[in-house]
Amino acid sequence: MLYDLARPLLFALDAESAHEMSLSALSRLGALLPPAKPLPATPTTVMGIEFPNKVGLAAGLDKNGEAIDGLARFGFGFIEIGTITPRPQPGNPKPRLFRLPEVKGIINRMGFNNHGVDALIENVKAAKFKGVLGINIGKNFDTPIENAVDDYLACLEKVYALATYVTVNISSPNTKNLRALQGASELDGLLGPLKAAQTRLADTHGRYVPLALKIAPDLEADQVTNIADALKRHHIDAVIATNTTIARDKVQGVKHGDEQGGLSGAPVRESSTHIIQSLSQQLAGELPIIGVGGILGGRDALEKIEAGASLVQVYSGLIYRGPALVRDCVSTTASV
Repeated sequence: MLYDLARPLLFALDAESAHEMSLSALSRLGALLPPAKPLPATPTTVMGIEFPNKVGLAAGLDKNGEAIDGLARFGFGFIEIGTITPRPQPGNPKPRLFRLPEVKGIINRMGFNNHGVDALIENVKAAKFKGVLGINIGKNFDTPIENAVDDYLACLEKVYALATYVTVNISSPNTKNLRALQGASELDGLLGPLKAAQTRLADTHGRYVPLALKIAPDLEADQVTNIADALKRHHIDAVIATNTTIARDKVQGVKHGDEQGGLSGAPVRESSTHIIQSLSQQLAGELPIIGVGGILGGRDALEKIEAGASLVQVYSGLIYRGPALVRDCVSTTASV
């Protein structure tokens, strides 16, 4: 109800100003919000972690972990923050975030703007949230792609003790050449060292923190096969499908539809679900899939589950529907 009143005011602002205002309000006042009304109790175990429900917040909304306690009031089964990089970086020039309300989509070319991993760590330590927290890691824009593994290792080392799981983001279209890491040899060169570091850190900290890989929706069948094989070969704990798309076939003629960047929201729903189905066939249950992309209602969340996802995440749909989306998705997926 409150979001229904606030949305026209937020949509009167440019997209990034509205985002910053909302995040600031959640950061300063979110912990004072009443908790979400009781949701169906649907605990599920994935990656060895017990999730209160199947619906999580995708990375990108709270890059620096500034509003964790406020977001926790929405009823999510888990929250993922980031993408974070070793060093602070401003991201790409503005404007870089565009709403496409005609198709319930969003285009962003943010470019991993964040305050750096050390700032995120301090925010996580200050939060009171005790639920499932994913931390999404990436590389700095000026780190050569051949040295990308060093950035991922640096972030993993720092966030390991505070994360419930860690997501390795190699699929944003807004960092030059990042998606090249989805290639077969490049993926082996990344996942091998990360898995070795995970094993070492588990011994050091006395707890195993699962690793998930986040992939793009813009993949051919052979690429999906190669990624699935690499995930199994390196014993990665989960895959998140998918990030934003660079395709524009669903937004031709729509205002801002030709902006550069990653397209999310309703226009990516079908391609995301297709990747989930393909992965599910290739993985044959060897590791779980977290489905994300175009979830605007409970039926969309259920579609991801039926396609093979064990959990789902939302972000763009939250911009259009507010916290009511979480309740809708939790209730609809409660029986599966």
